[in-house]
Amino acid sequence: MNRRTWIYQSFRWLAGAAVVHQTIGLFKAQANASSISQHNHPLNSNNPNTAMTFELPALPYAYAALEPHFDAMTMEIHHSKHHAAYVNNLNAALSGTPHADQTLEELMAVVSTLPVAVRNNGGGHYNHSLFWKLLTPQTGTTPSEALMAAIQEKFGGLDGLKEQFGKAAMARFGSGWAWLCYRDGALHLCSTANQDNPLMDIENEKGCGGFPLLGLDVWEHSYYLKFQNRRAEYVTAFWNVLNWDEVSARFAQATR
Repeated sequence: MNRRTWIYQSFRWLAGAAVVHQTIGLFKAQANASSISQHNHPLNSNNPNTAMTFELPALPYAYAALEPHFDAMTMEIHHSKHHAAYVNNLNAALSGTPHADQTLEELMAVVSTLPVAVRNNGGGHYNHSLFWKLLTPQTGTTPSEALMAAIQEKFGGLDGLKEQFGKAAMARFGSGWAWLCYRDGALHLCSTANQDNPLMDIENEKGCGGFPLLGLDVWEHSYYLKFQNRRAEYVTAFWNVLNWDEVSARFAQATR
């Protein structure tokens, strides 16, 4: 091998090695970026380096599935923005505290002793997680026989329930929720302000305690894009997408 050939082959070898080195470096960088992205994801509860505990639940239907009663844009913003913010803020409020590993139900039971950020965001997470389950694109769901009997006894039938529930929803001044609960062996209607709910020890003191069977979000963000200030129309539309199977299952759970 002459000197010129040796120099040429040496340069080829060095160039190849540089390409391999750059490729390996690129793969490492991509792997590190992926790892960082996964560990820093706000809804990743498996990361031991973060206090993130709660996650945004996926909806069991598409955002547009409840059309024309609930519009797709409202559903998307309501779920992916508003609910997600409650989840992230709750995790931040619980980080490093003795309550970080408690369930939502456990937090609600002692919420009067916790910071207001846990009350607001924990309530928001619980309420919305329940709300999504109470909605369905399926038509024709009906109350179970046991639940229907309880409705008949308390309200004289479904029309009576809808009328009284609508009054509770409309009477809530500003933001809040309307609820159908099971308490002391009977059905009970009430409403709560902001993101409070019947499981909170605060609400037990106010008279809205009990096991929530169904709840309706009457914050303006839940209906304003479609209904503007016509809350009554939104309340009426709710009955068209209510999942009575879920309500009946909760009633069975409450009366065991």
